[in-house]
Amino acid sequence: MKVGILGSGIVGQVLAKAFNAEGHQVMLGTRNILKEEVVKFKNANAAIAIGSFTETAAFGELLVLAIAGNITIDAIDIAGTENFRNKVVIDATNPIAKEPPVNGVLKFFTDYNSSLLEKIQLHIPEANLVKAFSCVGNAFMYKPNFNGQIPTMFIAGNSEAAKKTVTGILTSFGWETEDMGTAEAARAIEPLCILWCLPGFTKNQWTHAFKLLKA
Repeated sequence: MKVGILGSGIVGQVLAKAFNAEGHQVMLGTRNILKEEVVKFKNANAAIAIGSFTETAAFGELLVLAIAGNITIDAIDIAGTENFRNKVVIDATNPIAKEPPVNGVLKFFTDYNSSLLEKIQLHIPEANLVKAFSCVGNAFMYKPNFNGQIPTMFIAGNSEAAKKTVTGILTSFGWETEDMGTAEAARAIEPLCILWCLPGFTKNQWTHAFKLLKA
């Protein structure tokens, strides 16, 4: 597939390299293609194209939102909402507020009766959004190694076909997938980011992932 990654930070870069490693054509989208870290990334990853948000959103058959949660809607508008129409869009964002954590607990700008995924879905209703990659650190998004144990990625979204596509991607990336249901389920998935970060902020422990066990 042609995959457009919106966001040139560490998450976007990790996912761009992962999709490229799996044989997809990849474009990394950024506000500034001349930014130092973007130029450095391009020099080290010649097979991955660099483009503006608009170019990247138009390029991708599948799109990934790897942007800070508080600017995601603005980035989508810059990219052009029409470029998201009828496409599978992986939402890797979290609604992290600007305020610092309290005793290791991140603050969100959403409440427990809403999610950033739902806000994005309302903004681009013709896109097929799937929440994924939001409950683990970037170091483990591709081919996570936990001594032979396969971690669980929780997903949610309204399109069964889109979730099937994302499940296939997650399997190739080394994950098992647990489909939690429609967009509303992101209200439960997004706060897993808070839980995942807690050991990091309080104990400097960042090498973990979630696993759903079934009897």
